[in-house]
Amino acid sequence: MTTPQDDWQYPYGTRQRYHLQHVHLFASNIDATIDFYRKWFDAEVKWDGDVAGARNVFVKVGIGALHLYDQQPRGEGKNAVHHLGMQVVGIEELYERMKAAGLHIPNPIRKLGGGGGYFMLGAPDGVVVEIFEPGPLREPVVREYYGFGG
Repeated sequence: MTTPQDDWQYPYGTRQRYHLQHVHLFASNIDATIDFYRKWFDAEVKWDGDVAGARNVFVKVGIGALHLYDQQPRGEGKNAVHHLGMQVVGIEELYERMKAAGLHIPNPIRKLGGGGGYFMLGAPDGVVVEIFEPGPLREPVVREYYGFGG
């Protein structure tokens, strides 16, 4: 008998289910923001495209990542941070456990192209956490960005 766990794909060459993968920042001038991180921190743009109707740019800085959201920040400093991105394995199972525990999850899992999905979670102190699992059919450069070989 097979279980859903038999189909789980683990990133980064580990069997860990959870990875703090990125910080998502609002950017009032996304190109200037990209230039800043390129100039000062050798950032590399890995993907530039549309997510949920807005331009998003995935940037690697060493082993970490920033996602830039083409939208005016809701304030300065800490208010420019939109959310923390937590990459997981087995999103449906985790979603069901979190819902059953009564955590604040305003919307169901939103499916994305390539089989992936995400949902937003309210954490302590008003921190927003994006829980996401990249889909197995995403383009190879995106799969590599999310730790699935190269």
